[in-house]
Amino acid sequence: MMAEVSDIRALTTSTDWRPLFTALFATGLASCGGPPESAEQQLRAWVDRGHEAAELKDRGALVEMISPAYSDARGNSREDIENLFRFYFLRAKKVGLLVSIDDIEIFDESAAQVRLTVAMAATTDSALGFNADAYEFELDLEQADSEWLLVSGRWNDVRNELR
Repeated sequence: MMAEVSDIRALTTSTDWRPLFTALFATGLASCGGPPESAEQQLRAWVDRGHEAAELKDRGALVEMISPAYSDARGNSREDIENLFRFYFLRAKKVGLLVSIDDIEIFDESAAQVRLTVAMAATTDSALGFNADAYEFELDLEQADSEWLLVSGRWNDVRNELR
């Protein structure tokens, strides 16, 4: 028995199929996602996420990128770094960064060191209305549960010794 034209129109104009189609489409996309990213690609994406979060002044997103066990040669903990972000973001109306990845070293696919040069500028309520600095960073990261987390860092003004 052939379907009536009105039955076919009812099927094609109905939106009942959309959730199923969306689920099938998403599953198809997930299955053809290609090979997993290399450790270097993951680290570059990690730097990009941090860059974006800093410009958005999203302290929470930045802190999530830091290991709870973070410590550095200056005696800072994760909470101390969070407070540095808080202080900087409260003073700055708008933050702009120029980030250059100088080097990425990967150790056993689960640890890495990323060296960056970052030019930072912010509009403020100061006499000039802005401030700008350039820093060199040496960041130590470890992979935990497929996420890269900052475990230690050294930084200083460009051309000064890292500490």
